[in-house]
Amino acid sequence: MKWMRSIIIGALAVWMAGCQDKPPNYGVEDQTYFPGKQRQVWAVAPAVNLSGQEVDPLLQADDLYEQLQHIHGLTIIPVNRVAQVFSGLQIARVQSAEQAAIICDQLGCDGLIVPTITIYDPYDPPKFGASLQLFRKGQSAASIPNVDVHELSRAATPGAGEPMPVPQLAGFKQTVGIFDASDGSVREHLAQYAVGRNDPVGPLGSREYLLNMDRYCGFVYHELTVELMRSIQK
Repeated sequence: MKWMRSIIIGALAVWMAGCQDKPPNYGVEDQTYFPGKQRQVWAVAPAVNLSGQEVDPLLQADDLYEQLQHIHGLTIIPVNRVAQVFSGLQIARVQSAEQAAIICDQLGCDGLIVPTITIYDPYDPPKFGASLQLFRKGQSAASIPNVDVHELSRAATPGAGEPMPVPQLAGFKQTVGIFDASDGSVREHLAQYAVGRNDPVGPLGSREYLLNMDRYCGFVYHELTVELMRSIQK
């Protein structure tokens, strides 16, 4: 009987070792594609903050930049390069479609996305409201010569706390959303987004997105960019 007990214990040890060596199922994240035949180059402007809270406009732009990086068919210009152009043009934020066109010309890109923060509440459950405004250069868009940076910085400037006027342009697209993590539908989308993007054996799992506002903002920007791709396809 001792030999049988030894065999059972040995088999059990091998089985347990096999279970421990099995890698966790990380899953595969959803893929997003730009709905065009030619690859596009886009840039992200520093965010406009209308939330009334202290929000870092460059950090928000970086969060959006990271999400756009994952879209197949898009090449995204680093945010610090866009900030350099802003500094050269002596502007703090995009305030008109004309400014957006000049910035695209300066960067040599096909489009500029301006994120705007409307609600920012980092406490659990977090709430985040934002919009994405996309300005795309037309095929026949020409360079604007002799830019007067002083006139540019004063042109079409909204008042304090006012959003940029929505232009009526063929190349303009906008998506808007408010994502309250106390809503069941938002949590369902968040759980789907977390698949393939978080450690399934970590201590927090997908709950990390509710406790880390930067990661929650990344989720919201993902949802908004997916909606933006759908609007371009129409």
